[in-house]
Amino acid sequence: MKIAAMTNFEDIIRPSKTEQKEASESYRSFEALIHAITSSNPIVEIEESKEKIKVPKAALVLLSKILKAMSEGQPVSIVPIAAEFTTQAAAEFLGCSRPHLVKLLEEGQMPFTKVGRHRRIKFEDLRNYKQQMKARQREQIIQLMRLEPYESRNECI
Repeated sequence: MKIAAMTNFEDIIRPSKTEQKEASESYRSFEALIHAITSSNPIVEIEESKEKIKVPKAALVLLSKILKAMSEGQPVSIVPIAAEFTTQAAAEFLGCSRPHLVKLLEEGQMPFTKVGRHRRIKFEDLRNYKQQMKARQREQIIQLMRLEPYESRNECI
């Protein structure tokens, strides 16, 4: 499976059926192994080369999450939190058009920096905005559900 570059979303592909099966088998074993590890930097041995390396336990936990997602057929991409996105990549991440994203930026709804005349948005800011947007949507849905049914109102159409 190809791991996508930081902001190149069109390169993200779903794992093949073979990769899903291998990831599923690995995930089950790996998850049990992680729970047995007590060190914060365990030594991992690569069977093929017999090389031993120290790996932070947090990285092994992340690898476990990647295996789980792959086993479920989900595409996987790793994005450093400090990564900066172009407006096009940011719009793709949010699922909106680039002009709409630029409007949000210019309205001050999300921080950004300019490199020359190009806008850059930090992944962390995009993620925060997306979470806030989902929370607002959830609240609006709850408010709609609390409204009395249309049929019970004494209004004409």
